[in-house]
Amino acid sequence: MVVALRYVWPLLLCSPCLLIQIPEEYEGHHVMEPPVITEQSPRRLVVFPTDDISLKCEASGKPEVQFRWTRDGVHFKPKEELGVTVYQSPHSGSFTITGNNSNFAQRFQGIYRCFASNKLGTAMSHEIRLMAEGAPKWPKETVKPVEVEEGESVVLPCHPPPSAEPLRIYWMNSKILHIKQDERVTMGQNGNLYFANVLTSDNHSDYICHAHFPGTRTIIQKEPIDLRVKATNSMIDRKPRLLFPTNSSSHLVALQGQPLVLECIAEGFPTPTIKWLRPSGPMPADRVTYQNHNKTLQLLKVGEEDDGEYRCLAENSLGSARHAYYVTVEAAPYWLHKPQSHLYGPGETARLDCQVQGRPQPEVTWRINGIPMEELAKDQKYRIQRGALILSNAQPSDTMVTQCEARNRHGLLLANAYIYVVQLPAKILTADNQTYMAVQGSTAYLLCKAFGAPVPSVQWLDEDGTTVLQDERFFPYANGTLGIRDVQANDTGRYFCLAANDQNNVTIVANLKVKDATQITQGPRSAIEKKGSRVTFTCQASFDPSLQPSITWRGDGRDLQELGDSDKYFIEDGRLVIHSLDYSDQGNYSCVASTELDVVESRAQLLVVGSPGPVPRLVLSDLHLLTQSQVRVSWSPAEDHNAPIEKYDIEFEDKEMAPEKWYSLGKVPGNQTSTTLKLSPYVHYTFRVTAINKYGPGEPSPISETVVTPEAAPEKNPVDVKGEGNETTNMVITWKPLRWMDWNAPQVQYRVQWRPQGTRGPWQEQIVSDPFLVVSNTSTFVPYEIKVQAVNSQGKGPEPQVTIGYSGEDYPQAIPELEGIEILNSSAVLVKWRPVDLAQVKGHLRGYNVTYWREGSQRKHSKRHIHKDHVVVPANTTSVILSGLRPYSSYHLEVQAFNGRGLGPASEFTFSTPEGVPGHPEALHLECQSNTSLLLRWQPPLSHNGVLTGYVLSYHPLDEGGKGQLSFNLRDPELRTHNLTDLSPHLRYRFQLQATTKEGPGEAIVREGGTMALSGISDFGNISATAGENYSVVSWVPKEGQCNFRFHILFKALGEEKGGASLSPQYVSYNQSSYTQWDLQPDTDYEIHLFKERMFRHQMAVKTNGTGRVRLPPAGFATEGWFIGFVSAIILLLLVLLILCFIKRSKGGKYSVKDKEDTQVDSEARPMKDETFGEYSDNEEKAFGSSQPSLNGDIKPLGSDDSLADYGGSVDVQFNEDGSFIGQYSGKKEKEAAGGNDSSGATSPINPAVALE
Repeated sequence: MVVALRYVWPLLLCSPCLLIQIPEEYEGHHVMEPPVITEQSPRRLVVFPTDDISLKCEASGKPEVQFRWTRDGVHFKPKEELGVTVYQSPHSGSFTITGNNSNFAQRFQGIYRCFASNKLGTAMSHEIRLMAEGAPKWPKETVKPVEVEEGESVVLPCHPPPSAEPLRIYWMNSKILHIKQDERVTMGQNGNLYFANVLTSDNHSDYICHAHFPGTRTIIQKEPIDLRVKATNSMIDRKPRLLFPTNSSSHLVALQGQPLVLECIAEGFPTPTIKWLRPSGPMPADRVTYQNHNKTLQLLKVGEEDDGEYRCLAENSLGSARHAYYVTVEAAPYWLHKPQSHLYGPGETARLDCQVQGRPQPEVTWRINGIPMEELAKDQKYRIQRGALILSNAQPSDTMVTQCEARNRHGLLLANAYIYVVQLPAKILTADNQTYMAVQGSTAYLLCKAFGAPVPSVQWLDEDGTTVLQDERFFPYANGTLGIRDVQANDTGRYFCLAANDQNNVTIVANLKVKDATQITQGPRSAIEKKGSRVTFTCQASFDPSLQPSITWRGDGRDLQELGDSDKYFIEDGRLVIHSLDYSDQGNYSCVASTELDVVESRAQLLVVGSPGPVPRLVLSDLHLLTQSQVRVSWSPAEDHNAPIEKYDIEFEDKEMAPEKWYSLGKVPGNQTSTTLKLSPYVHYTFRVTAINKYGPGEPSPISETVVTPEAAPEKNPVDVKGEGNETTNMVITWKPLRWMDWNAPQVQYRVQWRPQGTRGPWQEQIVSDPFLVVSNTSTFVPYEIKVQAVNSQGKGPEPQVTIGYSGEDYPQAIPELEGIEILNSSAVLVKWRPVDLAQVKGHLRGYNVTYWREGSQRKHSKRHIHKDHVVVPANTTSVILSGLRPYSSYHLEVQAFNGRGLGPASEFTFSTPEGVPGHPEALHLECQSNTSLLLRWQPPLSHNGVLTGYVLSYHPLDEGGKGQLSFNLRDPELRTHNLTDLSPHLRYRFQLQATTKEGPGEAIVREGGTMALSGISDFGNISATAGENYSVVSWVPKEGQCNFRFHILFKALGEEKGGASLSPQYVSYNQSSYTQWDLQPDTDYEIHLFKERMFRHQMAVKTNGTGRVRLPPAGFATEGWFIGFVSAIILLLLVLLILCFIKRSKGGKYSVKDKEDTQVDSEARPMKDETFGEYSDNEEKAFGSSQPSLNGDIKPLGSDDSLADYGGSVDVQFNEDGSFIGQYSGKKEKEAAGGNDSSGATSPINPAVALE
């Protein structure tokens, strides 16, 4: 199909060419051609004295063309003229006239025409008007001085010599400087220099008009004009008067397509201004320009719609003058339908159309072979009908060249067109036996380009000789091509083209092969991807196996390919991967599957989404509103990047107060592009706008200009005003300072007022710059009314609100009275007390601190360091549940009220928890005894939670689903082993052991195992031994499922002293998986024996490292055991004495445990942070020394001025089941608490003391 189209489209598009010229492929026939003018001189030719005259006329044709000329309608022979040179070219009739003086061109002026002829006809050139122009000269004249009074108008004439070519006029002085022109002084289109009114500065004697003639490349000048201005003291104002044109109206003719120039020059004082009006409608803004200080109107490319009236209006303060131009638009002749040359066969009807238009309507005349129609005989076969020349039954003898000429007063049009009647035999120009290929479903084109005169008829036949047009899928073209729609495989074959005219007929063969069509089986799918990600398009296609397949990719119509080192595109096996997506990557992507016969394409659209682009433009307007602290901000919409803009964020920066920090002024909907902003006084605003969509904010806009709002009194007062004492005799007033953007001035201060609550006395006040004020010499815990007001250089802020504050608190004196303790269970109790007297709190009652600690079990008291727990209860609650207690234990309890200053005195109580069930036994081991018995070993539980009464042992076979479970009590609490007999040798058992108190059995420990028969013979697989210089390690991997047993390991030395160097056998458990034997001799071989119950199990050898066996000296008393023990005892005694001395030195003396407890109680009266509730806890199992130091490193005495800052930490507040707050206070790390002095820390919510049993 591709091969076919290559030939078809030129035939379809250029088929008229067959009527104009004979194809080059038509060989063997010498065809003649009528003459055709190919080049000629312009219609108007101006020559100057120094120029040669060259008249061109060139034409083509067969046989060779002959030329002749006419001048002013009379035959002109260039060869016979003196000084004329004629070109000796076969296709040229041009000639050149060379003169020997300046006036020779005058002799050759006139209207020339060229005629080109051969035996088929005559072509004619257009009229060539030759004009000769001499050297320009200014006529001699006497230029008199021009005298004028100051303020009057004057016109300095130029009147340059006439010229056929446009010339340029310049006014200059004798120094070759241009005369300055403005609204007062103007040069008109006619070259005159106009003064609307003269000034004394215009007084010059050298106003010179220069005329530039481009044709002769000459500039000539007029005699200087002397302008004399008489000064006056009283210049008279006068209304405008037109200097050009001088009348009130004028009529102009404008040519269509040409520029129109209108001019109005006025005089008057003051200098008038010029306006242009068009009563019929607005001026065409795209084509009109105003020049020469609005005195000249130029309208480009005039059309019929520009017809009508134009007015110029000259105005000054005294009146106006006007002129009306009435413009009529006319046009030189132009073609509506230009006659075209045609080729005809005998008997055809020839028709040449010649339709022209113009204003006024042109006159149309016809010529045949250059002869006017009216000069020919009347009995010709042709006729003129509605602007067309018609020739019926054309014969070869009727061949002619016609001329259609149209003329009006603005110009002339000429067209040559021939009627060529030829008689040629038919010939098929397409090659014979050509093969065409097409794919199924497409349209095939079989070519048969034929030529002849008359035009031959073309038929297409199949192999049977019948016409193919019986099938509606077959259709012919006028140029002989056969088209076949929707070709199928059975259309393959040979087709015959027959071309015939009245002279002969010819035939060619065309072969058609039909291939499978290319199909895209899976095309790319449209995708929406985020910027920066990647996208993959896939494409699969099927092809005819005999064709060369190709799959390519296109993006927005351009071919895509991998770009060198760039990894932007990756193309392979029908896949297109685009990396690092940008917004420029979005568009349509096509998979193009092609062969040499067909192309199929599948498209997909890619949209790249992301945050918006930057706002391109930001403008501030309504700046006069800055006095009202307002401004209007407008911006251009940002690119939404395929996700609608949801909102715009308007931000500002103050380069003076907070450079490079941006604050949001608010957000507006995404469809809004302007807003009026309410601003704060005295802020240096620089704005920017950011667009936001669902993918986030885009880049901000360029910043705006900086605007500053005027100063004003504060509009806000500080917030979070508080009055609290940090000592018992003061009150610290604090507040949150105003942000700088609320200052409304360069600086801001605060007016602080206070007085005791309930009094009507005067306010005390003080103006400060810092955000706090300390009021001294106050009574303890007295309420005050407080006001804080912002003040700047412009005034005060609004009237502030009154806040109630309090002077400093003192430690509480109230002691909570306990109502009782209710035992809830073995690990929880409910503690209740009565509310305290608020008058004794000496401050705000913050709550109650409940401290409790375990003194030991009921059987014995702990001698270890005491760990204390704390629960903080809100002020409105008088009970708390203490949970997580140890059963069967004695506890000490203290309850204290606290305020912001600290803790008050404590009420104390002691209680005991009842017995509970014990914890699980610590260990349970199974040891194989025989095929039917097991020995169970265990350790008692760590937490007895009472008095142990024994154990409960239960077991059952695993494969029987819990059936046959046996359980029995072991009444001896000191029992640690139990032997089970009569077990099945082939069953695996689950054993469960529980300790018991009088409250019942506790948590169980569970093990699984079987007898020796189940686990098999003892296996020491993967056993190995390694050795050092004086030791050896024996390692083995216990077999899975093997029950534990105990065995002996014996090391026996070999070598020089055989039999005398064995070490004592060691008893080892199978499950421990390794054993280390020390005290071996270096560089010695050892034999290792493993045996169980006197039965040998395994043997191996190992050699220690070293250079030789150590030779021990004879035994002396220094090697005796009693001597070594004696020395060790002395060293240990000395070490104990040193430790005691160090402790005594650091304590400064000894004191009793009671003294230490008193110190702890006293130190609990520490101050604590307001509103702090929590539970103090620690791990009971951590080992402490004999004392607990304070968390901050030392103990402060009662009455010290501790503040909350002395105790760092935070509280994790929770609710207990009774509604109380429980939290854990954090303090310094316990590893710090483990050292230091022996004094206990304060047991307050800020500094808990911790004790363990």
